[in-house]
Amino acid sequence: MKFLNCDADVVVIGAGHAGIEAAVVCAKLGKKTVLLTISLDKIANMPCNPSIGGTAKGHLVRELDALGGVMAKVADKTTIQSKILNRKKGPSVRSLRAQIDRVNYHLNMKFLLEKQENLFLKQDEAVGLEVKNSKVCGVFTKSNVYIKTKAVIVCCGTFLKAKTFVGSVTAKNGPDLMPSSCELSENLKSLNINLRRFKTGTPARVNKRSINFSELEVQEGDEKIHSFSFFNEEKITNKVCCFKAYTNEKTHEIILKNLDRSPLFAGIIKGVGPRYCPSIEDKVVRFKDKERHQIFVEPIGLNTNEMYLQGMSSSMPLDVQIEYLRTIKGFEKIEVMRPAYAIEYDCCNPLDLYKTLEFKQISGLYGAGQFNGTSGYEEAAVQGFVAGVNAARKINNESEFTLTRASSYIGTLIDDLVTKGCNEPYRIMTARSEFRLLLRQDNADKRLCEIGLKLKTLSKKDYEKFCEKQQKIKTEKERLKKVLIKPTKEFNEKLKELNTNEIKTSKKLTELIKRPQLSLEILEKFCEPSQQNLTFELKEEIETDFKYEEFVKKQQQKMLKLTNVEKIKLLKETDYEKISGLRKEAREKLNKIKPESLGQASRISGVNPADIAVLLIYLKTRNVR
Repeated sequence: MKFLNCDADVVVIGAGHAGIEAAVVCAKLGKKTVLLTISLDKIANMPCNPSIGGTAKGHLVRELDALGGVMAKVADKTTIQSKILNRKKGPSVRSLRAQIDRVNYHLNMKFLLEKQENLFLKQDEAVGLEVKNSKVCGVFTKSNVYIKTKAVIVCCGTFLKAKTFVGSVTAKNGPDLMPSSCELSENLKSLNINLRRFKTGTPARVNKRSINFSELEVQEGDEKIHSFSFFNEEKITNKVCCFKAYTNEKTHEIILKNLDRSPLFAGIIKGVGPRYCPSIEDKVVRFKDKERHQIFVEPIGLNTNEMYLQGMSSSMPLDVQIEYLRTIKGFEKIEVMRPAYAIEYDCCNPLDLYKTLEFKQISGLYGAGQFNGTSGYEEAAVQGFVAGVNAARKINNESEFTLTRASSYIGTLIDDLVTKGCNEPYRIMTARSEFRLLLRQDNADKRLCEIGLKLKTLSKKDYEKFCEKQQKIKTEKERLKKVLIKPTKEFNEKLKELNTNEIKTSKKLTELIKRPQLSLEILEKFCEPSQQNLTFELKEEIETDFKYEEFVKKQQQKMLKLTNVEKIKLLKETDYEKISGLRKEAREKLNKIKPESLGQASRISGVNPADIAVLLIYLKTRNVR
């Protein structure tokens, strides 16, 4: 067979959220990058909910932005409704979530890729990799093209040997009836890449005109809107409302009556589904005590009547879907435009990856996104960035780029994947971090912009904006530390109204702000205003720094202890079978994962404190620290 030959430094397979960040950052770092996608019309597609962010996911987007990624900027341009989740809870669990115009997001991201220097977009399907001497050296495509390359990043999402299910109707499709990528899956298996079968699903899309919104609860966006990007200068406005509906006993009755027609319960679907995003039939079976389940009814764009029913993913037959949807208040005349479906796909075992996201058995081959066993656009995007940076740096013979658990949710996510693995689609959550008060979404720039500058992935213009912001915060904090609030009648009446103790003598603002009932917005009314033009976002960050100062100090001390353990390095060539005192399970796990530090070793399932003590003794005898 004759092939058209071309060459590239990096080939990225798949133009979803992982592939985009991988390709852009490689191109930014001066590498000739080819981005392969089955369809240019599906770049940055959102086959599930057209939203960005959410609990912990919003943290990832802001961290990516601080490093120089592109997701946040495009999300801000295409936001149609914005909201901070967990507003009533502490700042560590508050996360930004935005409803996105699906088509507009695709168009903006496609144009961004087309303009990026060193990046070459190609509509073609990768069908195989060429590997020589355990090193990737080329990619074969369906159009008989051979691309000679130094690195490959696989970002196939849910397309690898994908299969969709709507009741008894099955098809070899990826999301949105796109063709499944079967040849690449077989090729990866032939290269001894350990593939597994996962499953996810998406709800039906329905016509807005068929919904009686008077029966639904209105879910409005925030009055004061936060942007995802720290560097955004354009005003973001809420353009739509979302709504909430509920299932009921009749809904559940129809679902239970038709379980034998569900491929999930009939045993037809073999893939492991996401624990934290189950289908509606799974929820009804698992939570029998619940009388109802909530449904968020969300627009997918400004120029369409399609609405997304978050919380109602399903693999039931279409007739059953219509029947149970019409039992819901407001949905009595619902028109289904696209049925809900489940999808099975192949993905790798992330335990086969280093923290750089490079495969241990094949040099120059990287994985990112749902191919690594994760779920969600945001998890995919940050992995794409990390894989892209490392691919470019490896080509340049530069040091590896990794982030620690103590520095970011990105570091937490990747450490979880490559250390603990996942037996189901992985989802980031604030509870997964030991340092969530330190890793807030508002301070992601403070934590990571310096790193982005050193990597040369964050522009100098954006870094200058960061420095200007930090100077404003510093100046204002110094001013507020000197502010005294007098025990005036007006102020004490306000304290009484807020059910907190009155003051008899002048108090420092920084002391009063620690009271849960008081905010900077309230206290500012009783002192001299700032001479700086501060945004509400900056004021919120300053307030959080003062209010949680003592808690932050305690967590920083805990972080230092972990950091010290992480500094104790383990050599990749260590043969743990030869270390006496280790239990058999620990030897097997340590040899498989090859942890990079004692800290990582301590987080491996099956390695207990006694094994860590043995490793410490082993390291001391060899003076390896």
